Amino acid sequence: MSKKLTLISHPICPYVQRAAIVLLEKDRGFERKNIELKNKPDWFLELSPLGKTPILLVDDSPIFESAVICEYLDETVGKPIHPADAFRRAHHRSWVEFASSLLSSIVGFYSAPDEASMKDAVRECRDRFEHLEDALGDTKYFDGEFSMVDAAFAPVFRFFNTFDEIEDFGMLTKLPKISKWRKVLAERHSVQQAVGADYGDVFKAHIKGQESALAKRIE
Repeated sequence: MSKKLTLISHPICPYVQRAAIVLLEKDRGFERKNIELKNKPDWFLELSPLGKTPILLVDDSPIFESAVICEYLDETVGKPIHPADAFRRAHHRSWVEFASSLLSSIVGFYSAPDEASMKDAVRECRDRFEHLEDALGDTKYFDGEFSMVDAAFAPVFRFFNTFDEIEDFGMLTKLPKISKWRKVLAERHSVQQAVGADYGDVFKAHIKGQESALAKRIE
């Protein structure tokens, strides 16, 4: 009998999206339970010593940290999306880590308290995207077939659907490989289904709740 999987999540968390994308890619049924991070329930804090989403409940036993969750799912559910070759697998894991670092830079962008800090964050993000552009080849996905790297970067690009509605900040302009990859990922079923239909509105409301330069531009 297969184990029950429950993904404890927050509606806009990009790390939750990674796990959801992997589950959807593997066509593995799961229940999703959203929590409010500003008002974390006691039962959640008992499950997550770091107090962060996502958590994957396997029956009633928790696994926390998105990278660990995704690795567990890749090892136990369906066909692996990591490469079989050890070096390529390590290479992919390096770029998954790069995606995490880029997410931190993006959070720094939309939470920057003033225009000067926001411009610094834009430059930092742009530098990282230029490194990524240089690393991309001519394949449809990061390295041929859809992989864990694609699952990691899809939530990164999703942020820009909202950013682009506010202003073109130049972080992705004149980066043709990234632009093509972003479009391909946005059209994939697992990426589309990893968030609710109201994701854009929820994320914009989250930005508005920040005391940030970007929030002022929305107002």
